[in-house]
Amino acid sequence: MSKEDDPHGQEKSYGPLSAFRLAAARTIATVADLPEETVYGLLESPPRPDLGDFAFPCFSLAKTHRKAPPMIAASMVETLNASPFPELITAAQATGPYINISIDHDRFCRAILELVLAQGESYGNLETGKGKAVVIDYSSPNVAKPFGIGHLRSTVIGAALARIHRAAGYEVFGINHLGDWGTQFGKMMVACMRWGKPGENDPDPVKTMFNLYVRFHKEAESDPSLEDEGRAWFKKLEEGDPEAHKYWVLLSDIGRTEFSRIYDRLGIQFEHFTGESFYNDKLTEMVDLIKEKGLLETSQDAQIVNLEKWDMPPALVKKADDSSLYLTRDLAALLYRHRTFQFTKALYVVGMEQTLHFRQLFKVGELLGLDWVEGCEHIPFGLIRFKEGRMSTRHGKIIFLEEVLDRSVDLVQKIIDEKNPELENKEEVAHAIGIGAIVFNDLKHRRLKDVQFDWDEILNFDGKTGPYLQYSHARISSILRRSNETPTALPEKLQLDLPEEKDLVRRLATFSRVIQSAADESEPSYVSTYLLDLAEVFNRYYNLGGKNPANRVLCEDQEIRSSRLCLVLSVKTVLQKGLALLGVKAPEKM
Repeated sequence: MSKEDDPHGQEKSYGPLSAFRLAAARTIATVADLPEETVYGLLESPPRPDLGDFAFPCFSLAKTHRKAPPMIAASMVETLNASPFPELITAAQATGPYINISIDHDRFCRAILELVLAQGESYGNLETGKGKAVVIDYSSPNVAKPFGIGHLRSTVIGAALARIHRAAGYEVFGINHLGDWGTQFGKMMVACMRWGKPGENDPDPVKTMFNLYVRFHKEAESDPSLEDEGRAWFKKLEEGDPEAHKYWVLLSDIGRTEFSRIYDRLGIQFEHFTGESFYNDKLTEMVDLIKEKGLLETSQDAQIVNLEKWDMPPALVKKADDSSLYLTRDLAALLYRHRTFQFTKALYVVGMEQTLHFRQLFKVGELLGLDWVEGCEHIPFGLIRFKEGRMSTRHGKIIFLEEVLDRSVDLVQKIIDEKNPELENKEEVAHAIGIGAIVFNDLKHRRLKDVQFDWDEILNFDGKTGPYLQYSHARISSILRRSNETPTALPEKLQLDLPEEKDLVRRLATFSRVIQSAADESEPSYVSTYLLDLAEVFNRYYNLGGKNPANRVLCEDQEIRSSRLCLVLSVKTVLQKGLALLGVKAPEKM
């Protein structure tokens, strides 16, 4: 048996199902001689619907009752059945070592569907984060490099977490901490001076920048002095050299323009689009603070914080030439963000390979006496892997994200032209499905797992994919259009007696708990998995109509028809809301 509808096995007490769960806990607590909250936390979901709605394991009672768990369960169920059941509860039965409780399904279905119909797109929202702020640092590409497929994971995971936290009630500040500073700019300046900079009439300045970056590193393999020259130009940039600044502005503007276009295609917006350069005038305060705390040491002419006691290499604060480092700028950003946003949580959605960096960052913050740093968390994720091997910008091995999006949209466009050429707004629908396929393919995987980038898998529109969910949504939209009805209220007598109907309502009831779990563990895949399960049950339900006309949503019996229309509208509402949380659009027609 699995924990009650909780994707990671921990009980939470939010959502419309909690009133029924509490009734079950109270019922069992009367015979188990345990506090209600203890029983509430131990309740599980039976493996089959015919076994009831909640299951209480009696293993923990064996020692005090001095009986085998099956005997305890049978005895307690006998006691429960000897008296009338409390409100919301209809039956109790013993199955092995479990007490299974059934709830009043008519009242349950009415309560859930009334809530979905009343709240619409707000259904599932919570207030657990009310009055709290969360800062989410995500995407954060380097502006001196092209936006490759490798940037996809941080971008879509971070954007999903921002939406999920808003749904959980938090005030969210999404920050794109652009890599618009650092030694790579010195290298790019040298490349521009030697081999030509991107011009005003350059048809593809991003590709030009990319080619310059690759050429620099190739030439540096035989001429190591180029690396020293690059570091020297970055030092000039930090010192305010006008020529260095001119190149920096040129390269930064090209990168920002490119990124903004891609973010628009993905439907992503940031509250703060501030790069590392924003913190240049805040570095002195941070270095002075480290000095005041007696943490700054000199090692091989560089300035460091010694972290040997915590089994970490030293945290580099300044290089031997006095130029700043990534960690210094991140410390300054950390202090600025807390002062500005007074966050409860600060999430850094950055690849797993940066784990050491964030361990160092948070440890230095702790040593500085910043007690709020305990609310900071690195949200790591696995790599995108390719059949051709790992990507490397330096060696010219990169897949441009925009080319991936273009290819996906083009393929969908061809499918639409072949199968539904009369479809309205074909280009808009192709964009929604093509982009959605790429985004969902990433977010359906657990965050820490590597994602295999395989065109055959990503663009397979059958099975556990974004297009499958979009098609399920479009199918429901078609049912509602053909009904010529817009359900706004439940019929006086709600008739949802099929097992699939009850299953759908139960899944709708857990939506808010899935959102909370996804926020608590920074795991968007909980939402993806939930939507796939919901769509699978709905499609199974829809297919019943092909076997028996009486099981169709648009059946002859008006009361049953009205009940089913309210149900499928509720499923449509949750599918659309869940897809929106992930950043995937839900077309009405496909």
